[in-house]
Amino acid sequence: MRAEALEYLAQLARQNRIAKSYIGQGYYGTHMPAVIQRNVLENPGWYTAYTPYQPEISQGRLEGLLNFQQVIMDLTGMELANASLLDEATAAAEAMALCKRGNKKSKSNAFFVADDVFPQTLDVVKTRAEFFGFDLITGPAEELANHDVFGALVQYPSASGEVRDLAPLLSAASERNIMTCVATDLLSLVLLKEPGTLGADIVVGNSQRFGVPMGFGGPHAAFFATSDKLKRSIPGRIIGVSKDSRGNTALRMAMQTREQHIRREKATSNICTAQALLANIAGFYATYHGAEGLRKIAGRVHRLATLLAQGLKQAGVTLAHDSWFDTLCLTGVDAGKIHGRAMTHDINLHYFANGDVSISLDETTTAHDVATLFDVLLGNEHGLSVAVLDEQVVADGVSGIPAACQRESDF
Repeated sequence: MRAEALEYLAQLARQNRIAKSYIGQGYYGTHMPAVIQRNVLENPGWYTAYTPYQPEISQGRLEGLLNFQQVIMDLTGMELANASLLDEATAAAEAMALCKRGNKKSKSNAFFVADDVFPQTLDVVKTRAEFFGFDLITGPAEELANHDVFGALVQYPSASGEVRDLAPLLSAASERNIMTCVATDLLSLVLLKEPGTLGADIVVGNSQRFGVPMGFGGPHAAFFATSDKLKRSIPGRIIGVSKDSRGNTALRMAMQTREQHIRREKATSNICTAQALLANIAGFYATYHGAEGLRKIAGRVHRLATLLAQGLKQAGVTLAHDSWFDTLCLTGVDAGKIHGRAMTHDINLHYFANGDVSISLDETTTAHDVATLFDVLLGNEHGLSVAVLDEQVVADGVSGIPAACQRESDF
């Protein structure tokens, strides 16, 4: 019976059509290093372990989470990061609550959300705002400082792929006593100027594309980073360095008096868990590749997106933005025809309600994939060559990242 059941399940599984996803919106293809998959993801010593309330028997896992926190701090340019939250959307909702707790200068009860954040993030923030009793205002990010709000959330890069210089916007918000949260893409920060330098008070996002499979939308470990002055209000767990009874350096969960298992209803947040396994995987991914390896991965993704952009422009396609990291948004196109060709090639793209189409590339994308995308987006008679386009991009030094947004600091 067991063999028959397994065969039946295998038959059902074979009916699935495996499609290539370019949807993006916070979910991307990744390559998990085999050593991490075998020794961490598939190791019960890592995936069955509970919260490390007994640090004396959990030093290895605590060190992994401390490494994750350091990776987040380095890439975001912030002073403090927690050991992960549930996902990007709930992290953004937690950021809204932190803005209200931490902003002592504003009497407003309204929170601003840019209209180009990821849709799932907007949905969760809306729900949380309703039950907190906050008024939610949505609109173009450029209008942020025009509103009387206690905090604001913007996406960097935006949901449609635009890479904008946030420094003037965040500076204007600060002058009006508005706390700002930047939701960002971890891989993009390898090449983009870090939000901490731009003036963000809080930085959140998803660490999924650091080696964690898409998994039908989750689970994925969110990250949450802020300044040291907000350390007593930050949600989630923080791993800190301390001394044991013998004076040796040791790791433990720090500042636990903020947390629900101690403070109960007076806790800074009702988030009483974390994606520790996946946070460790993301941290190990960064360690495995190192800074130079991450630059190669991010640079390759951006280069493929840039040559895709150059080819589309040569074919007469209008891009919604002049800047990008990994996502291109096509406007004024026949989305119906593109969708039909995409289905023929088993490709999933992102289709906006206004008829625009976006494509998000990732570390699994190849030059052959880009050639197939030209066929899907333009038809078979486009006459474009990926190799020729690549030579043009390199020779002309073309980049989709504005000079003001290019990262200058090391990590």
